[in-house]
Amino acid sequence: MSQKTQKKSYIPKDEIKQLSQRSDLVGFLLMLHCWGVIIAAGMMFIVWPNPLTFLAAVLIIGGRQLGMAILMHDTAHGILFKTPGFNTFFGQIFLAFPVGTDMPVYRKYHLKHHLNTQQENDPDLPLSAPFPISRKSLRRKMLRDLTGMTALKLRIGQIVMMVKNRESTLVADQVFNIKNVFAPYLVNFGMFAICWALGYWWAYFAFWMLPLFTVFQFVLRIRNIAEHAMTSHEKNPLVNARTTKANWVARIFVAPYWVNYHVEHHAYMFVPCWQLKKMHAAMVREGHLPNMETKDSYLEVLRIAAPA
Repeated sequence: MSQKTQKKSYIPKDEIKQLSQRSDLVGFLLMLHCWGVIIAAGMMFIVWPNPLTFLAAVLIIGGRQLGMAILMHDTAHGILFKTPGFNTFFGQIFLAFPVGTDMPVYRKYHLKHHLNTQQENDPDLPLSAPFPISRKSLRRKMLRDLTGMTALKLRIGQIVMMVKNRESTLVADQVFNIKNVFAPYLVNFGMFAICWALGYWWAYFAFWMLPLFTVFQFVLRIRNIAEHAMTSHEKNPLVNARTTKANWVARIFVAPYWVNYHVEHHAYMFVPCWQLKKMHAAMVREGHLPNMETKDSYLEVLRIAAPA
């Protein structure tokens, strides 16, 4: 599917052209910001070691690992950087492999989602179709996330699928389909080696693997619910995706890098993440807000997704 094909223009075409401009500089700054926050959070505990700084570091890093996946998503669309090769190289080595996924494989899967959003052949449909569910069921899912059970099942599945030389048939695993698990493991070994060389070998496990296996899966689930659960099955990006207002707390943990502007992303998937807030303002200015699926907070989304 061509990323330049849109069925309808919601804002003036000259403004679309302006907002779709990519920037190598901004791409690098966002990637450096993501890694910088992760390193700073770990250093916070090293400088001030106590239970509160440890918990804060794990939570912040887990949220920023989601941010890493979001920036990887933009490289899959070819929009984080202006230079195509930068999207391929940095998207794979510095954004996809650290969190255990494969950007080119993800891209193939994800573009099918854009082409068939909330339709029967949407590969993401089984993630949103079960909702609404009971609060008890949602708590069970979140408990599995926070105890590492979800991540452990996923990683075992990756190895099994690689050995069998086929892609996972489980929708929840398809985002993490990968041709060869050795490359992500090699990158992660490099991260461990850096920590070891600096005298903090334990930091890799405490401040990378622990949040990756727990907090990351938890916030990833919340983000997935917010984006499409209980949205319309119409072929209309204004209503088959959801934009959720995000306060500063949400932006730290579940909505980094403007990912909450999901209607805008589906309306114009060639617009970089850092332009989505402006895109939202433009669509509101053009009078589209009453026709857009929006919610005032992530808590509101969870309340309708698990009402009782």
